Amino acid sequence: MTERFGKDSIIALATVENGVPYVRNVNAYYESGAFYIITHARSNKMRHIKNNPTVAIAGEWLTAHGTGADLGYWGKKENQGIAETLKTAFAAWIDNGHTDLEDENTVILRVELTDGLLFSQGTRYAF
Repeated sequence: MTERFGKDSIIALATVENGVPYVRNVNAYYESGAFYIITHARSNKMRHIKNNPTVAIAGEWLTAHGTGADLGYWGKKENQGIAETLKTAFAAWIDNGHTDLEDENTVILRVELTDGLLFSQGTRYAF
């Protein structure tokens, strides 16, 4: 997992609202059993996760389920370590003007994986 997703990776993130699934592609970084995503606190994905934290993800030969958690403002002291890691991982685009790191609504979403299936070099790994 770290070899494949321990860098800026595009994954599909699925949430559910009122029984309707919603899927979007997001930039994500994997570390120690979780994906980390920089997003806006008022986005639909965060609203959905607040009401139902169960999510699904799909990436390069990966499908998994997880629990989404809002870690809060990107710049708060408790997020300093992961924020620095994400800033490095997302260096190619983080300062392009799309993400306002000074905005207190810029938050970190952690998706803690609960189960999944990864295919690598002809081998199937379940977790």
